[in-house]
Amino acid sequence: MSDFSLIEAKMKQSAVSHAAIEAFRRNFHALVRQESGLISEEQIAPAQGLADWSKIREQQGEVDPLLLGKVAVIKLNGGLGTSMGLQAAKSLLSVRDGSTFLDIMAHQILHLREVSGENVRLLLMNSFSTSDDTMKHLSRYQGVGLAERSEVELMQNQIPKLDAATLTPVSWPQDPELEWCPPGHGDLYPALVGSGWLDRLLATGVTYAFVSNSDNLGAVMEPELLKYFAESGAPFLMEVTRRTAADRKGGHLAVRTSDGQLLLREVAQCPSEDLEEFQNIEKHQYFNTNNLWLRLDALRDLLEKSDGVLPLPMIVNRKTVDPRDKNSTAVIQLEVAMGAAIECFAGASAIEVPRSRFAPVKTTADLFCLRSDAYEVAADGRVVLRAERQGVPPDVQMDDHYKLVDSIESIGMPSLVGCHQLKVQGLVSFAEGVIIEGDVSIHNSTNERQEVPVGIYRDKQIAW
Repeated sequence: MSDFSLIEAKMKQSAVSHAAIEAFRRNFHALVRQESGLISEEQIAPAQGLADWSKIREQQGEVDPLLLGKVAVIKLNGGLGTSMGLQAAKSLLSVRDGSTFLDIMAHQILHLREVSGENVRLLLMNSFSTSDDTMKHLSRYQGVGLAERSEVELMQNQIPKLDAATLTPVSWPQDPELEWCPPGHGDLYPALVGSGWLDRLLATGVTYAFVSNSDNLGAVMEPELLKYFAESGAPFLMEVTRRTAADRKGGHLAVRTSDGQLLLREVAQCPSEDLEEFQNIEKHQYFNTNNLWLRLDALRDLLEKSDGVLPLPMIVNRKTVDPRDKNSTAVIQLEVAMGAAIECFAGASAIEVPRSRFAPVKTTADLFCLRSDAYEVAADGRVVLRAERQGVPPDVQMDDHYKLVDSIESIGMPSLVGCHQLKVQGLVSFAEGVIIEGDVSIHNSTNERQEVPVGIYRDKQIAW
């Protein structure tokens, strides 16, 4: 079936914006045409010779404070921390000393405003699941322009899941909310247009946007990097960093051989026969951090040329309408990636940044590490690795006993400033004063929690 009318009617009934409907219409018709969205190895070449921020940062010189009044910081804040046992916005997780991701972001913006004297904008791209909790938390920032929904919220759209057999909107009366799904972070562009925020920002002199994930504390709006982007004249800049073995399944940067255009290839866009090459981190060296810089006037002009819809590559995800019930109706979820817009902008660029600008918290092990003394809070509110870590965080691995946030709240915190790798298996806790250095493995094979006694543990295996 190729009739979009039922889908359009459902989206209009739920007050989905015209921009989001048109973006979904484009993806739907691509699906009907059986476009796979796949990018084969033959179509691309590895990205090479990128600018290295660590080498050119010192050459930037002074930043005009007025430039900070021309940037909006946009944080993708639509995710719940369900994988870690949370039922609220992930950004409300306590990170350090009672401060949440959201508090840290707010303090960074307030610091930028203080040092520049400019009204640096913060926009949170919330979802229907995170909006109320986020705004309730921000109520503590009354009087500084961060507590009013109309000043900080950019709402993420929702799109219908499609019945895989009929390509019509799936019906699931048991839980109608499951009939909808997020359209991927590529929804940023129709959300900016449909909400009116794009025109609003441009009308107030905001020319640039820095976009990143709210759980990535390394993604700070660097004034020097803003200056670099502004002076480059590029309409779009992607921050990339070197891939490691842990990033083999993450989207990588490449060059389309037909026209030399930079593009982003996600694993869902890779043909199965090319998967080995996709995961070749020596060949495809650059990983998308999802830290993006946009010229908003260039985005407006491109949208006007493309009938209001960026031609982003479509990603097809096949799931069940109830993800917890594999016997429920098979559905198709159409998604687009925010970074994929790099191929839409002529003259788009990429820059290699240190790994420290990509520090997302995806697991409780990441959170455990972030709460340790391997990190410190800088004067400008940033949470950064201590200098002696030389930009490399400890590698903390914890088994399924620690999958949920509650499981790490009361087990104590060892010193990790000198730790290279810490592996924890089984139920353990740490006495106050435990110091972990080098490579340490802890394995408790009993059914009772065991405490690691006070002491310095360097390159050791501890077992019960």
